[in-house]
Amino acid sequence: MHPFIYNALPTRVIFGFGTVTQVADEMCGLGCRRALVLSTPHQAGDAAQLAAQLGELSAGCFTEAAMHTPVEVTAQALKVVEQAGVDCVIALGGGSTIGLGKAIALNTDLPQIVIPTTYAGSEATPIIGQTENGLKTTQRTLKVLPEVIIYDIDLTLTLPVQMTVTSGMNAIAHAVEALYSKDANPLISMLAEQGIAAIARAIPRIHADPLDREARSDALYGAWACGTCLGAVGMSLHHKLCHTLGGSFDLPHAETHTVVLPHAVAYNSEAAMEAIGRVARALGVDNAARGLYDLAAVHGAPTRLADLGMAPGDVTRAVEIACASPYWNPRAIEPGGISDLLENAFTGKRP
Repeated sequence: MHPFIYNALPTRVIFGFGTVTQVADEMCGLGCRRALVLSTPHQAGDAAQLAAQLGELSAGCFTEAAMHTPVEVTAQALKVVEQAGVDCVIALGGGSTIGLGKAIALNTDLPQIVIPTTYAGSEATPIIGQTENGLKTTQRTLKVLPEVIIYDIDLTLTLPVQMTVTSGMNAIAHAVEALYSKDANPLISMLAEQGIAAIARAIPRIHADPLDREARSDALYGAWACGTCLGAVGMSLHHKLCHTLGGSFDLPHAETHTVVLPHAVAYNSEAAMEAIGRVARALGVDNAARGLYDLAAVHGAPTRLADLGMAPGDVTRAVEIACASPYWNPRAIEPGGISDLLENAFTGKRP
């Protein structure tokens, strides 16, 4: 056994069917009496329904959460927080809404309750990414770690199939990079394999029957497992590239992770053979990069950055941004290799 360091994260997790009914009890457990419910415009109706469920514990809704957590949206939300006398925030939705809740907590230290409705996994991390002036930056701080996560499988049953696949691939990316992280440890590596396997077996079943409750349960468990991996150890090349593409070129978050992941795994495969082998084992395939590509492609997810709105000329600038600041990765960050990786992702070439 190799030496390792493991830091456990202090979050309360509630997992099951119908657990959204426990929100008020969890608020009271935190000593809170005035919650602001957060969502994207698309989920404004769900936010209003939750606020009505909370009754006098609700301070209203803010429904303008946006992809990549723009600082200007956070500024608008902070004004509402101050004006409404809010003492906690409840994020209902996916990564965009969860990111806004974290941004509010970063600025105010307010407690957070998160109710994920996708498989993003960011609810389980002390990491926040924010976009300002066309650049996305991240930081790690316990100030943004939610106090309570409520996983309600019922809320994921209507998640569209394609969004299910891309959201699941996004979650798998967290666990893949955890396996070859410089901070890897046996507990997180075990959880990473479980998370990858749970989502990989859930995706085909959900694709065949979106209302398969057992498959939805597996997918949501896998999202928690993969998110916990992201929160416990450092990330590398894949996440750096996705932050670059999302923040600087406004590409959609989960779809970008889906497209880039197989190529990032191929890039690192020879430098992290044991870790990549564990990814293949969790997927039940011989080649991890091809297995990830096929898992997305067969189930209707995008495989080309060109289809996400990236222009051919953007590849050169993306390489420059991704290589501008040093960061740890199993294989050295080489501009030529990164250029090939992004060209393959742009055209959708199978690894």
